[in-house]
Amino acid sequence: MATDRRVARVAEAMRREVSSLLMTGIKDDRVGMGMVSVTDVKMAGDLQHAKIFVSIYGSDEDRAATMEGLVSATRFVRSELGQRMGLRRTPEILFVEDISLARGTEVLGLINRLTDDRKASGVEEWLEEEAKRDRAAELEEEEEEDGEDKE
Repeated sequence: MATDRRVARVAEAMRREVSSLLMTGIKDDRVGMGMVSVTDVKMAGDLQHAKIFVSIYGSDEDRAATMEGLVSATRFVRSELGQRMGLRRTPEILFVEDISLARGTEVLGLINRLTDDRKASGVEEWLEEEAKRDRAAELEEEEEEDGEDKE
């Protein structure tokens, strides 16, 4: 069983090597259809299995084709990793599409749309007026309390 530190170091080295392979080593045209980046590598504690998370930018068809290309290039990627990394046993690899970046972009879009809708409906101005009234009421209460303390 490898230590957590070693697992993390091997995972980081594997992420760098796979990123390099994606840019120059894989000749499959399907992999080049969408912009691909390796976001993370999760290694098993015994270094025998690795999940490689990839983020793919492009249309749904491009993403599907890119994933097919990556799955078909798995054997090539594994053999290249074995040569480049010098591990005793090269881990079995599995490519997994990471949709967290797309989901984050979608959530930001929703937040921006809500903000625009609030401004368009006048809710923002109403909220500001209410906040001003609340502040004024708080100041009046503080002044009354200060007046009572002086007496």
